[in-house]
Amino acid sequence: MTPLLLSSWGNYPFAAQTGHPCQWRADIRPQWQQLIESHGTTLPFGNGRSYGDSCMAASDHVLQLRPLNRFIEADWEKGEICAEAGVTLGEILQLAIPRGWFLPVTPGTRHVTLGGAVANDVHGKNHHRCGTFAHSLVCFELHRSVQSPMVCSLRENPQWFAATIGGLGLTGVITWVRIRLRKIQSSLIDSTRVRFDCLDDFFALSADMDAQHEYSVAWIDCLAKGNALGRGCFTAGDHCVAGPLEIAAPRSLSVPIRPPVSLINSLTLKLFNDHYWKRQPTNGQHQKVGYSSFFYPLDRIENWNRIYGRRGFQQFQCVLPASGAAVALAELLKSIARSGRGSFLAVLKRCGDIPSPGWLSFPMPGTSLALDFPHDIDLPKKLLPRLDAIVREAGGRLYPAKDAHMSGSDFRQAYPAWEQLEAMRDPTLMSRFWQRVTR
Repeated sequence: MTPLLLSSWGNYPFAAQTGHPCQWRADIRPQWQQLIESHGTTLPFGNGRSYGDSCMAASDHVLQLRPLNRFIEADWEKGEICAEAGVTLGEILQLAIPRGWFLPVTPGTRHVTLGGAVANDVHGKNHHRCGTFAHSLVCFELHRSVQSPMVCSLRENPQWFAATIGGLGLTGVITWVRIRLRKIQSSLIDSTRVRFDCLDDFFALSADMDAQHEYSVAWIDCLAKGNALGRGCFTAGDHCVAGPLEIAAPRSLSVPIRPPVSLINSLTLKLFNDHYWKRQPTNGQHQKVGYSSFFYPLDRIENWNRIYGRRGFQQFQCVLPASGAAVALAELLKSIARSGRGSFLAVLKRCGDIPSPGWLSFPMPGTSLALDFPHDIDLPKKLLPRLDAIVREAGGRLYPAKDAHMSGSDFRQAYPAWEQLEAMRDPTLMSRFWQRVTR
């Protein structure tokens, strides 16, 4: 099959990946061997939704697993499905929702593959209740370059289970995954939205709403200053106890081309943030909304990443320990506001204390902040080093699945289990990210 040219979702760093598609599970080993002989190393590649260079092979030649998109088995009585690693979360929902089942944990896009969800141990708006994606795993099959395939679970090959969850595709190639679903009575979400005026209000709202609702998240105006620092809108929700079980309509909008420059700049961002914040309800708004608009608002716009232009963008996502989160977040927001750069996608979420079995899982008890910045030559020289220093001093860490700039010393300090993963890494698998932060 003809190789494909692939890239990460952020389009930075730009290093076109030549994708070698695997149409069948039987294709993996011969394709893998051929890539090793031709290029030395490779890396499994799903649907390209990692933002930085963790999905990029050091050789720039990847095993494209998205064509492995078949369902193997489904038990709709128990709510368990087994599917190939290239199946997306959205494809699971297409089958599961009409039967009254949903994903126990989902990130902010349905276009993540099962293999990618395991390799990055994704999390969502209910982390404080349900932990990461790892907690929905029953088992998965892992192929290694010089070993027979093995089934990994908490009981079977538990070391490989722990290393592969959040292991960034470096321990081997995941071929299929079995997960548990959760029962729902409706595809609608009981949602509450309320505007808040400052960072202290966010923490007060979160303490109250997290205890009452399964899902919670906040958008913040990261350009606000002074008494308005950290103002935003808090959203909480729960699955409706009754209602239709309907699949979301296909997306209707698309960004057709990548403009030469980013459409996100200081002028458009300030206008958007001011307008959006003022539109939010001050006393709380309760409504039933579709699951798609609640969990996946950006999926309604196909290729939305193109709005950042040809230089792409970098997402900065950190998690800060609970003890110092308020102070560190204030410093982060002050630095961003002073820079004038900002982000219209600024997401704040308190994480819970349910530990993941994955050695390199990102969340910790505390607060997570995620922002998107259009890339230019000054971003990694000025703003990002300042933000990194604040996170470092607070004892926090950055998310490898979203990262394109983290220093090796910061990574190794924040993820001390990296040496255990390195010892179990398949020697034929190497990403640009891993090369950058460990070599």
